[in-house]
Amino acid sequence: MRLILAIFLPWLSFFTINRPISGLCCLLLQLTLIGWVPAALWAVFALSQYQTDQKIAAARRVPN
Repeated sequence: MRLILAIFLPWLSFFTINRPISGLCCLLLQLTLIGWVPAALWAVFALSQYQTDQKIAAARRVPN
């Protein structure tokens, strides 16, 4: 769901992963037609990093 959001509304996906300042910057970038593609790529990349960080945090919580 977040991936679709990152492609069509990149600025909103930053708010779902608790990065509001990046979301505002992405909104400014997205307002230009040329900036839509870089904004979407940036949002997908940030979402990928967020998911990786979540997996690492979950792995650290599991006792060995």
